[in-house]
Amino acid sequence: MTAKTQKAPCPTDWIRQRPIAHRGLHDVSNGVFENTLSAAAAAIDHGYGIEVDLHPSADGVPMVFHDNILDRLTDESGKFLDRTADELGAITIGGSKDRVPTLRQLLDLTAGRSGLVLELKGIAGEDDGFVAAVLAQLEAYDGPVAIMSFNHWLLEDARKLGTQIPVGLTAEGGDKLHETHHQALAAYDPDFLSYGIDDLPNRFVHEFRQTGRPVITWTVRSPEAAAKSALYADQITFEGFFPPLPQGD
Repeated sequence: MTAKTQKAPCPTDWIRQRPIAHRGLHDVSNGVFENTLSAAAAAIDHGYGIEVDLHPSADGVPMVFHDNILDRLTDESGKFLDRTADELGAITIGGSKDRVPTLRQLLDLTAGRSGLVLELKGIAGEDDGFVAAVLAQLEAYDGPVAIMSFNHWLLEDARKLGTQIPVGLTAEGGDKLHETHHQALAAYDPDFLSYGIDDLPNRFVHEFRQTGRPVITWTVRSPEAAAKSALYADQITFEGFFPPLPQGD
């Protein structure tokens, strides 16, 4: 019996259902910055799913933030991983009222009202226990949630831990990386795929979608790009405009 037939099915239909706001529904012109609780709340209010990035703090707490360093979005500088959760939670984002949130704070805010797609951002050799810490918080979460990553060692950790939460492969590169992506497919058996819109169409995404598993695209920034995505994928991860919701919402 193969690993795929042994693995219980993960619930992934919700990933197809609504457009997913990239790093939350952020709008810097109105003081709403990416990967903040305000951006998550805005996505919920507009009926969208939410995609955010996670890094571990120095003391192993999963935090919502994209970059490896603090410089771009805060008045602080240096490595994100050098700060504890309490230290990060005191740092404001873009001079707004928002501070760097923990995953727990995001889960408490969302409370199952929107689907959550969590992209794990690791640093090889410096993120031991990160996946386990994320999954420990998700085990008791009552709502649609999935994890994904570019980092294959994090996907490996997720599979070794035997989670029933959907695990996705984040990827790009088109046909020139076809064999590399197929190696990841064989090794980690992803439940869904998040693929760069600029590299569509390609053979790997087409073959993956034929298995019945969801494909979402990133980062879609216009209705025209959304129309392209609809030809090759099941849902978009978007920013900068307001894509329509499913009819009946």
